[in-house]
Amino acid sequence: MIICIDVGNTNIKYGVFEGEELKLSFRVSTDLKRTSDEYGTQLVSMLAARGLDAKKFDGGIISSVVPSLDFTMERMLDYYLGVKPLQIAPGLKTGLKMRADNAREVGADRIVNNVAAFRKYGNGKPMVVIDFGTATTFNILNEEGEFIGGVIAPGIKGSLDSLVDGTAKLPRVEIEVPKSVIATSTVTNMQAGIVFGFAGLVEYIVRKIKAELKAEEIVTVATGGFSEVMAREGKSISIVDKTLTLYGLKYLYDLNTEGVK
Repeated sequence: MIICIDVGNTNIKYGVFEGEELKLSFRVSTDLKRTSDEYGTQLVSMLAARGLDAKKFDGGIISSVVPSLDFTMERMLDYYLGVKPLQIAPGLKTGLKMRADNAREVGADRIVNNVAAFRKYGNGKPMVVIDFGTATTFNILNEEGEFIGGVIAPGIKGSLDSLVDGTAKLPRVEIEVPKSVIATSTVTNMQAGIVFGFAGLVEYIVRKIKAELKAEEIVTVATGGFSEVMAREGKSISIVDKTLTLYGLKYLYDLNTEGVK
């Protein structure tokens, strides 16, 4: 078995693969104060609940945008699973050609998502890969699968948190689609602003990208916690794949251990 871990600013996503099958996936909150033992006992408990043996792992790979947790996660995997993981870092083979001004600035999660999207859904057309995470990132690939640039916008949950924290009377609400954009309560007013506002942001940015590329058709792949909601509220998202990052990590593990099929 192979373990794939995506360490984000808000959540840590775990995926366990046996061969090409994703046997288990789950996410936990990112907590900088948690020790490797706390993360390790949590992971072992989740594995045991699904009948998976922590001693049966052959390898692992980590993508992280939180450098202060890198050692914690590496030590956890070494001690609890007996695995010394690969890291998404300069020097690791990705097969992704970068045409950014500074490739080292591109986050590990964006690289993994781009690789996975092109491998799974590339069909000779330009692609936009959108990740609805702590930030909302748009990654643009040309017809050859080269990363040519992107857009970083605020995240949905972070925007709502900022709205609540910056005002005296607005309540904390669930992010749900209201029945109408003409909302009649404070809660639905806020939900309309967040959901429909971000849906409009996605539609406009994708339309601008398509126009600049002078492309008749593009493939738009969305991942992340709010990808399904945004896909329902707009017309620009072609594919929703909430496990995109985990499959990308598995592919990169295989690529760097000569296990690519």
